Amino acid sequence: MDFFINQAWAQAGGQANAFTSFLPLIVIFVLFYFLLIRPQQKRAKEHKKMVDELAEGQEVVTAGGVLGKVASVNNDWITLEVSDGVSLKVQRGTISVVVPPGTIKNS
Repeated sequence: MDFFINQAWAQAGGQANAFTSFLPLIVIFVLFYFLLIRPQQKRAKEHKKMVDELAEGQEVVTAGGVLGKVASVNNDWITLEVSDGVSLKVQRGTISVVVPPGTIKNS
């Protein structure tokens, strides 16, 4: 019946080095930083720069998919002209992309 039960052998040697036991955690953190955290910070910085540089007359798309031309810009709000005589007031942060001029006419 000894082949069903593993023998308990005493470990030869001392404790493992503290650095080698934390090495996998350090490697995982570094990978997360370079693959997830850093690119997200870069995207957020680029989006903030784009939103800060918005000017009247630019054509933009909101996060909800509304295509319009910037009619006026305030500190927190932007007025978009989506059609002749139809304007929407949206928050600056909802602007997702600035599109090339003439996109509204071509759509």
